[in-house]
Amino acid sequence: MGYNAAPLERLIEQFAKLPGIGRKGATRLAYQVLGMDRQEALEFARAIEEAHTKIHRCAVCQNFTEDDVCPICTGETRDRATICVVESPRDVTAFERTREYRGLYHVLHGLISPMDGVGAEQLCIKELLVRLNGGGVREVIMATNPTVEGEATAMYLAKLIKPLGIKTTRLAYGLPVGGNLEYADEVTLGRSLANRGEL
Repeated sequence: MGYNAAPLERLIEQFAKLPGIGRKGATRLAYQVLGMDRQEALEFARAIEEAHTKIHRCAVCQNFTEDDVCPICTGETRDRATICVVESPRDVTAFERTREYRGLYHVLHGLISPMDGVGAEQLCIKELLVRLNGGGVREVIMATNPTVEGEATAMYLAKLIKPLGIKTTRLAYGLPVGGNLEYADEVTLGRSLANRGEL
């Protein structure tokens, strides 16, 4: 318990449960919350409660939404022939920021990772296959991260989708803009070569 009052200690413990937040960071955040006036603190608590009670998964793409079906899935200007498969709702936000992609998404909510005890059945794969069997989809873009788990998940899904006769593509990975060749690792450099395009 230490020198802290019990409610403060409990607040620190809750912040410390967040990934990437150590004891020191959690203590700093707890003191910041204590420094808020009562109204601000209650609004902060209400925002957490509302996020938990009002947000759920879209019935179609599994992204987070307040509605039964999210605004992207109901959007009239979206290209319904293309589905971009991502690991988490954060990835949807990243793609939307580019303003380049006009298709639909499918959120897996994780990656296949036997080391962490995550199998294919724990991901939103059944829901994806239901969408693909519904017809009208011509291309599925695998936009999982270029990690061992991301690659394994993309390969697993590609095998399932191939018999459906739908084109399956993988995001091109390579050198970042402003990068320096001599500092690139060999996997990134290899990918850049393999994914080279004509000028």
